[in-house]
Amino acid sequence: MPVAIITGASKGLGRALGVALAERGWDLVLDARTGSVLRDAAAEAGRYGTRVVAVAGDVTDAAHRAELVEAAKGLGGLDLLVNNASALGAEPLVRLEALDLDGLRAALETNVVAVLGLVHGTLGLLREAGGAVLSVSSDAAVEAYGTWGGYGASKAALDQLSAVLAVEEPELRVWAVDPGDMRTDLYAAAVPQDGDVRPEPETVVPALLRLLDERPASGRYTASALSAVAR
Repeated sequence: MPVAIITGASKGLGRALGVALAERGWDLVLDARTGSVLRDAAAEAGRYGTRVVAVAGDVTDAAHRAELVEAAKGLGGLDLLVNNASALGAEPLVRLEALDLDGLRAALETNVVAVLGLVHGTLGLLREAGGAVLSVSSDAAVEAYGTWGGYGASKAALDQLSAVLAVEEPELRVWAVDPGDMRTDLYAAAVPQDGDVRPEPETVVPALLRLLDERPASGRYTASALSAVAR
C-alpha cells in the first residue's frame, strides 16, 4: 500500500484528504498539535481498513518530525509528503505595521522551516519510492492583500522552496497547490468578522487526488484550475 505523511491532519483540508486517501487504500501518518482531535481524524480514516498512525506534536519540533519519519518507515516507506500545517503569524491578521516579529518568525517556522525539515527527513524514502511532495500554498503568496503580508510572505517562500526542490529532485513530483477559499478554522482565526459562506475543504480534495492520479509536472497549481480541467 502507498504511504503518506499529512501534517495538519486533524481538521480541514488535511483531515479531508486523509480520509479520501484512506478510502483509496493508502496507509497514513497523521500529524497535528491537538492529540484528541487528531485521534478522531485517525479513527475516521481508519474505518476504511488501512493502517493509520496518529502522531501528535508540533512540526516545528525536530524530535516530532523525526517521529513522523519513523512512523512512515514502520509502514514500509513513503510515497507522499503533504505539508498542510500552517500558522498565520497573528490571529486575527493585522497590518504589517502591527505585525509582531515573533509572529512572523512563527509563521516562517511552521510554513517554511518545518517543511524543509520534513523534506530533509523524508527525502531518502521519497527517492526510493519515486514519490511526491505536496505543499499547501495560498493565493496570498502571489496577491497583495492587506493584513495578509506575513502569512503571504511565508507562503511565497514555500512556493520558492518547492520550485527549487523540483529542480534539484527531477525524479520526484513537487507541487505547491493554492486550494482557494475554504471554510476552515485557520481562515476563521485570520478574519473572524468575515461572515461569507465559503466552500468546505472536501470540495478541494478531488483536485489534489487528480494530481496524484495524473502526476503532472512539478510546479505551482490552483485547485480551481485543476477542477476546471477535470470537468
